[in-house]
Amino acid sequence: MIAVVQLAGRLLLRHWPALLALYLGGILVRYVVIEVAGFVGAYSAVAGSLLFPLAILARLVALVAMLLVLRDGMRELLAIAPLPADAAERRRSFVDALLAGILPFFAFYAAWGYLREDAVAYTTRVLEVSTELDLVAIVAGESAAGDGLAGEITITPVTVAIAVAAFVLRWLWKRHREQLPRGLAVGAVYLEAVWIFFAVVVISDVLGGITAWVDTRQAMVWLEDLRATIASAFVPLAWAWEGVEWLLGEVGGIVLLPLAWLTIAGVVYGRAVAPDPVAPALIRGTVVERARTGWRSLPGRVRARLADVWSDFVSRFTPITRTLGLMWRAGPVLIGGYILLYTVLLLLEGTLEWGLVRLIGPHDIDDFWLVNDQLIFLIVPVLMEPLRIALVASAYDGVIGRLSASQGSTTALTKSGHDSADVSSIANMPEAPSGTM
Repeated sequence: MIAVVQLAGRLLLRHWPALLALYLGGILVRYVVIEVAGFVGAYSAVAGSLLFPLAILARLVALVAMLLVLRDGMRELLAIAPLPADAAERRRSFVDALLAGILPFFAFYAAWGYLREDAVAYTTRVLEVSTELDLVAIVAGESAAGDGLAGEITITPVTVAIAVAAFVLRWLWKRHREQLPRGLAVGAVYLEAVWIFFAVVVISDVLGGITAWVDTRQAMVWLEDLRATIASAFVPLAWAWEGVEWLLGEVGGIVLLPLAWLTIAGVVYGRAVAPDPVAPALIRGTVVERARTGWRSLPGRVRARLADVWSDFVSRFTPITRTLGLMWRAGPVLIGGYILLYTVLLLLEGTLEWGLVRLIGPHDIDDFWLVNDQLIFLIVPVLMEPLRIALVASAYDGVIGRLSASQGSTTALTKSGHDSADVSSIANMPEAPSGTM
């Protein structure tokens, strides 16, 4: 744990101007994109929903760049994957890192409520523009502009078709990457973000519907009544139950959040421990055999194309599972120490927020807080985000060092090419600038 702290300090001391600039750049681009998407969404909900993923993508680009800036200071990683000297290869690998990081980052973004915050900001902007358009239409005696959906991001046949088209185009780009112009790589990143964003929206809607259906079942009402009866009869038991619920919620957040950050870093750096080869288990049964028979009856060309699409889809999850395996094999001491350090970081962040508000003191809500609140509350993230990224990168380098030391010269750390499952091979990571942008 001491080594992780020392490395984080060196990385922060050497690269904090670049980390700060990249973080502020991501925040600024996100704000501009939401403003533009909200303006467009007031006229067309579909067009606005196509621009909205760019706001999340801006944060991801900044995060990937921040992680790669620290690349040249991670000794264990450099020992097994030196930085390439070719500029074209570095650019290509940066795109690969973005493509590999979109899925885990979007999942993390949605799970921790950041996607909801962006959606609220987008909807607020749409409503502002829509209100102005309605007022202008009323004064002019004309019909209001826009499609009347107020930029609502919903799943419709049109948005589903867009998501499917984005996935297919992204797959075609990957298949014919070498023959296509290099500039289309930017479009591939956008297409990946679009279809994953709509997939996240669909999954959220489905889970929300399932949760609402379960909550309205009679059995849930009976369970709630039973719990209330027991709580009223045995007050200490109710206190214990509520305490367990609170503890599980807090522990889950404390443990899962730092692991999520470390997983994203592992996917971006693209290095994972190769699992021991295990023969796949054959699943048998009547339904499975019928499915296999139907699969074999398909024409060879159809099977080949479907296999390519399925392989492309599964490859997005491979870097995540490999990174989780890497953390597992690193041992509980190192990972536990990292979680403890991250918890201390969260405590420091909360303390700074508490102290900042009291340092500013009481002011009028309308004349002061509504005008300056966003700028004031940006101070703490600006101070803490470079420290967070440095801690995550140093912990990942510590994991690599622990595994390399335990395996010696016969390390099982493996590299993978650009077209393999792990598209962000850190052997081909972009060369990180040192010090400043």
